[in-house]
Amino acid sequence: MAIYHLSIKIIGRGKGMSAVAAAAYRAGDKITNEYDGRTHDYTRKGGVVHTAVLLPDNAPAEYKDRAVLWNAVEKVEKAKNSQLAREIELALPVELTKDQNVFLVYEYVKRHFVSAGMCADIAIHDTGGGNPHAHVMLTMRPFNEDKSWGDKQRKVYILDDDGNKIYDPKKRQYKCNKEQTTDWNEHDKAEVWRAAWADYVNGVLEHNGHAERIDHRSYERQGVDIIPSIKLGVAAHQMEKRGIRTERGDINREIEVGNRQLRQLKARIVKLQSWLDEETKNTEPPTLADYLQAIFDRRAQPGKSSTSQSIYNIKDAARLLNFITRNDIRDMAGLDGHFRSMIGRQQDIRDKLKSTDRRLKTLDEHIRQSASYKTHRKHKVRYEKLYAEYQTLKKETGFGAGRKAQKALAAANEYHETYSNEIAMYESAEKYLRDVLQGRFDPKKSPPVSMWQAEKTKLTAERKLVEADYGKLKNDVTEAEQIRKTIYSVVRAEQQRTQPQRAQDIDR
Repeated sequence: MAIYHLSIKIIGRGKGMSAVAAAAYRAGDKITNEYDGRTHDYTRKGGVVHTAVLLPDNAPAEYKDRAVLWNAVEKVEKAKNSQLAREIELALPVELTKDQNVFLVYEYVKRHFVSAGMCADIAIHDTGGGNPHAHVMLTMRPFNEDKSWGDKQRKVYILDDDGNKIYDPKKRQYKCNKEQTTDWNEHDKAEVWRAAWADYVNGVLEHNGHAERIDHRSYERQGVDIIPSIKLGVAAHQMEKRGIRTERGDINREIEVGNRQLRQLKARIVKLQSWLDEETKNTEPPTLADYLQAIFDRRAQPGKSSTSQSIYNIKDAARLLNFITRNDIRDMAGLDGHFRSMIGRQQDIRDKLKSTDRRLKTLDEHIRQSASYKTHRKHKVRYEKLYAEYQTLKKETGFGAGRKAQKALAAANEYHETYSNEIAMYESAEKYLRDVLQGRFDPKKSPPVSMWQAEKTKLTAERKLVEADYGKLKNDVTEAEQIRKTIYSVVRAEQQRTQPQRAQDIDR
């Protein structure tokens, strides 16, 4: 079914990335990067079902050519750490056809990016494995009216009380602040784009007669009593697709079963409470003693002996008496309070499971990122060593040294391209761990995986206790449902007994 996914990332030269290489890969194209002379050929890449470049009104028409566009971006961005492109990755609804998904992506991209002045390079991927998605690469620099590239930011000089610029003798320049020329990097922009994607998808789904809907908000923000599943990751996802069970997949299956059980239990408790509310609507509702006596007085059904009916009545009465005695219930108000307490217990179990599973999910991600950090660190170290050799040779003088520097740079770039995914995963894991550990992060030491693993083991044991509480509540609800059934049968029998008498009274 349709799922929500929208991720945003920056393709930057500072991370060793190239806008040309990224565009060629996503589009399954062959493009030569004029910035470094390298050719990126991904024409054998499968699963690319549609590509297009959309331009704003003030962009040069030749930028419709993907190679021209991204080489122009590489040329205009001079700094070694320049941000080259913003990429939006979108999960597409499996309910829609290819043409419907193309229409959906076009409308969304034109409305929120192209109309704002960005060039958009769209590549839609679908390998037939149930995960259609779109990559949208966006330019990060506005255009001037003459269709030339504009500035990402401008200088705003600080003025004195007389309106004159203030000179800084230490820096030998006038004091100024930098001001963004667009609002594309503002923090709230991502939330606007995320919400808009959900709106567009839901609109197209509704237009094409599909009942499925998506929501960009988390379950907690939506107020939905559902425990969120964990992210499988690429490796686990591929293994699960091949029918191989994984630990992360088992966690998601356990969460799915838990969610279903909680929903079913909640529905049963609500039904019990609704029944009791109906029973106590009368100004003088029957007491529990009345119900006990009525159970004893039930007459035998047609075809059943009075002896067997008496034994049946005694068992039902004993069940009710045992239930109200064990739970210290003395009247209908006490029964009402007991039912309401079951609702509270169900909510407590739900909250404990959500809190525990949320933390388990976090710990699992800590451990996963630590493994990625450890596994892929060697590629980052090797690349930095190769690049350092190039920097050393670059500083040397002489024709021979220059040629060696070029060969060293080519070797560094080739290694980076070969292991670009691994290096990106390492950098992502390093950033994640820095954010988690903050001042305690030390690149010379391993992350505290054993501590996280110990906490995970403890929480897993606590979760089993919560599941045991769930089992007790489920048994309590089952018993309460049986009591409801018994009392309902008494009420129904009483109604059947009095109805003929009422008919006679009406005839008279």
